[in-house]
Amino acid sequence: MAELISREGNKVEFKVSVPAAEVNRAYDQVWAGLARDVRVPGFRPGKAPRKVIEGRVGKGYVEQEVRDRLLETHYSQAARELKLSLVDANIDPQPLKSGQAFEFTVKGETYPEVKLADWSGLSLSAAAPEITDEVLDRTLSDLQERNATFDDADRAIEASDQVTIEEQGEDGGTYPVYLDVAEAHVRDALLGKNKGDTVEITVPAHQHGDHEHAEHTVTVKIVDVKTKKLQALDDEFAKSLNFDSLERLRTDLKAELERRATQEGEAARREEFIDHLVAGMTADIPQALLDRRRESMQAEIQDDLGRQGVKWGEYEAFMKEQGKLDEFMADLGKNAETRVKRDLALEKLAEDLNVQVSDAEFNQTMTALAQANGLSPADLSKQLGPNGINSYYISLTREKALQQAIAQLSKGSDATASDASSDEASSAE
Repeated sequence: MAELISREGNKVEFKVSVPAAEVNRAYDQVWAGLARDVRVPGFRPGKAPRKVIEGRVGKGYVEQEVRDRLLETHYSQAARELKLSLVDANIDPQPLKSGQAFEFTVKGETYPEVKLADWSGLSLSAAAPEITDEVLDRTLSDLQERNATFDDADRAIEASDQVTIEEQGEDGGTYPVYLDVAEAHVRDALLGKNKGDTVEITVPAHQHGDHEHAEHTVTVKIVDVKTKKLQALDDEFAKSLNFDSLERLRTDLKAELERRATQEGEAARREEFIDHLVAGMTADIPQALLDRRRESMQAEIQDDLGRQGVKWGEYEAFMKEQGKLDEFMADLGKNAETRVKRDLALEKLAEDLNVQVSDAEFNQTMTALAQANGLSPADLSKQLGPNGINSYYISLTREKALQQAIAQLSKGSDATASDASSDEASSAE
């Protein structure tokens, strides 16, 4: 049971009381899991006394597990019950004891008040790309290119050849170059040359990643020259791709292209609609909310760099040396503001449409997400924590509201088109 204690502006405080029966149930679930998983010498699985198990897992472990389980479940339930969309929260749990109710208080910050412009009459212009015969033929040609073979060529290098070169010097290596997709300076240096020739390739000044490379010369030896051979677009080509015939290949390929085009059109309409919501939105966004999002995004970047073996301090120093740190931080701030505005607009949309995600829907999606990540729902809930679970619930609500709004606009567009057709038919009569 959740009880609102106070609400001033964006600041909110509430109390949650979990009945003793649910506390006992959580204890039983934790003990059952430990009895199943903890192996105690001299006892069959599930038969070891609780005191013995507690001695192996450590004093206080059970209470912590029960507390986490209760907070994960009842924090998000309370936020939904009180219809609070929390940006962040500090949870203060009271002492936990088997056979007694468990209480905790939450102090948090809700999203600011948001107003959306009227969107009910919006006409979305984004549409799925048309899959014409020209698009289909071009896709088939790409398939030909990707399945091309190469035969030895005893002649000068031509524009579509595959050329194997050996880079001279201590750090040199041997690798193929496909001239039809090679950079201009490489293609120009190799065209007209022959197998066995030594060629100097002048590489212009360029930037690769975070490093500036001055103009320099690379000496290579031409090891091999092969000419591209395209298969004919016929039934044999289709069979090589596991299709019964060329006609079946065309049919299935067109269906796949149309499916992707439909997805692309839907994504474009979603973005168009969200852009419209944000453009017409009014909201006094707290700087703290923007700072929190920027810090979160920066932490994600630091984690990505860390996985690549790059320390944030080194990366920051390099950008500062290149005079790009201020630009990077400014872009990060703009991106954070964009994301916050999108979230606020969709959150208000869900509120206006009175969209809710039922417990059954939420549990179903949590189970699917856990399976996709090779986890049990309980392990996923533990990883996410109370704030993470609440954020996931909010994201589901936003997505459901977005789908409902676009479906509403599409229905209105269909009705308008039907009315226009009826008017044209009446005029013709």
